[in-house]
Order: sequence, then structure tokens, then C-alpha cells
Amino acid sequence: MVAGHLREKRNLYYIVLNYADEQGKRRTKWIATGLPVKGNKKKAEALLIDARQNFTPEEKQVESEMLFADYLEEWLEITKHSIQKITYSSYSNMSNGVIVPYFRQKAVSLIKLSAKDIQTFYAQELNRVKASTVIHYHAIIRKALQYAVKTDLIISNPADKVERPKMERFVGSFYDSNEINKLFEAAKGTKLELPVMFGAFYGLRRSEVVGLKWNAINFEKETITIRHTVTSCNLDGKHVLIASDTTKSKSSLRTLPLVPMFKEKLLEVKVQQERYKKLCGRSYSQEYLDYICVDEMGNLIKPSYITEAFGRLLEKNGLRKVRFHDTRHSCASLLLANGVPMKQIQEWLGHSDFSTTANIYAHLDYSSKISSASALLDGLKL
Repeated sequence: MVAGHLREKRNLYYIVLNYADEQGKRRTKWIATGLPVKGNKKKAEALLIDARQNFTPEEKQVESEMLFADYLEEWLEITKHSIQKITYSSYSNMSNGVIVPYFRQKAVSLIKLSAKDIQTFYAQELNRVKASTVIHYHAIIRKALQYAVKTDLIISNPADKVERPKMERFVGSFYDSNEINKLFEAAKGTKLELPVMFGAFYGLRRSEVVGLKWNAINFEKETITIRHTVTSCNLDGKHVLIASDTTKSKSSLRTLPLVPMFKEKLLEVKVQQERYKKLCGRSYSQEYLDYICVDEMGNLIKPSYITEAFGRLLEKNGLRKVRFHDTRHSCASLLLANGVPMKQIQEWLGHSDFSTTANIYAHLDYSSKISSASALLDGLKL
């Protein structure tokens, strides 16, 4: 009996069988049941058992003749267990939402897929989305085709011959010191008070804010250590939270000073959470006891809530519209404006390398340009 499982897709059950071919290579076969997910689980399970018992691999199936759209779906299933969940979610959503429908309509096979086919797809998508999104499509297509080369389904990777779109230069939005102070005041007493504080003062990413635990705070040594993250994504049709003890990169793992003002605030929050826990009793969530950013019932303040509520907070208080992630950029902008060297800003923000920081914020480093102008004036004796 071959291995297999059920998969939900577009509110229908599919049977996914895993088997080894004549060469011992792992293969996947999808079988549509035609059964809606709701109310048909037992019927689908019965079909799965039957399919597993009676499945016989074709003697010599030429998989390179399959449609590229079908191949991409199979590759997603194969790679699912070898990449992070958040990465798989991104691959799956982009593939099933855009790439697969396009190439299925074109009915182009894997073996006949050309660089021109891929380039035409990119050209069409550039009329609809930004170049950065098309670059993500390119990464998925190229990686999938690279696996096809590795497994001898095709001789060469047509994606290697494609002109990848150029990434647009990113220019973030920044709040000045007056706007940041107004933002702090607007957020005071709301669920966004801590997220705004950590975003604008410490430059934390949204995932780092939500992932902060009490064991990251050392009140004696007055430090905050960024080492845990919480992200959210759509996985197999369900919205899930993914907690991880790994940050975006090694450099993102960093320890920052706990300044007196925020030390006092966090101590207040800790006492407040203990009070809520006693008041709510069994109704208080036991799942997120270690986390800092929780509501009155102990439920984690989710990443999506921060994004949506932040926009409403700005509108309600007449503040200029920016993204929550722009609080991180505002932190960097204020550091630069107050003479902090770019290298120290890199370490504060947890960027993986200096070039990332320089590329994003170099245009704001006006003080260094003044120094350069002075040096030229002195050198030329003007």
C-alpha cells in the first residue's frame, strides 16, 4: 500500500499519493475526489484508503510531458516539508493564486516551457503588480524548474535565460520627533501602546514585537534580548500563527538597553497582567502566559491586528498615514538625525549586513554630507 493523505484545496478534497518510481525517485500523484470539504470527511477517507490499496504506478510515465501548472503543484507538495511554513505559505499563495492559473490557461507542458513563455508572463504581470512581486514569482518558478533539472525531467532551466525585473529603490516613510511623540501620546492606554513603543523606539519588526516574551527582559541588567518571533500566514486554507525561536537572521538576534522609562512601563504591565489573570480566573488564556503583548483576557495581540488597528489609530488622531513598519524606519531616521553612525544603526535594527542599512537610509545621512562639503572646502581652500 502506498503512502497518502487528504488535502483540502478550493474547498474540495484531493487525494495525494506518495510513491517511488522504478529509479527509486519520490513521486506524487494528485487525485480529485470531487467531494466538498464540508460534511464529506468520512467519504473522502474511504476513497483515500481505496486509492492507496489499488494504486499501481504507470510503468514508465513521462512526467516531463505533464503541464507545467500540474508540475508546479506537485513540486509545492514535495518541497512543503523541507522549507519553513511561512515560506511555503508564500510559495503556495503566489503559485495557486497567480502562476498556476496563468500557465494552466496557456496549457504549456513542462518540457516545452520556454524562456519566452516565462518572460511573457512577467511582462503581463508588471502591468498589474510591482516588480518586487514579479521577482518573487521568478524565485518560485526558477526554484521549481531547478528541481526538475535535478530530477532529470528537463535538461536545462529556462528561467535562467529570463531577464528578471529590476527591483525598485525603496524609500520608506518616516515620522520626525514631533510626530513620534504625538504617536506615543495617541497610543497611550490602547492595545497598541507597547507595539508602538517597541516599533518606534527600538525599531523592532512586527514579528519581533508580537514575539517578545518576559524572559527576554532582564530587569536587573536592564536589557531586552530579541530572540523569538511570531508571524501569521494562510496555510492550507487556514490562518495560523507561527512562533519561532529563530529571528529573521543571525544579526536579528540582538540585545538592546532597557531604558528607565520603558523599564517602568513594563513593570506596570507585568503587574497589570497578574491582576487580569486573577480577575478572569479560568477564562484567562493559558496559552500565551510567557508573552508581553497580550490583551485583558491573555490572548496574544496578533500581527494582523497591529497592522489594521495602527491605521485606525492614525486616522482617529489626525496623524499622517504610514505603515506600522515605518515606525522602524522612523527609529533609524531619528538615530541618523542625532549623529549615530550607520554601523551602530545596523546593529540596533538587526540588519544582516551593513549594505542593507546603507541602501535604505544613506539618503537621510545629511550630517555626513555636511562633513564631506566642509572637507572639500578646506581642501580647495575656498
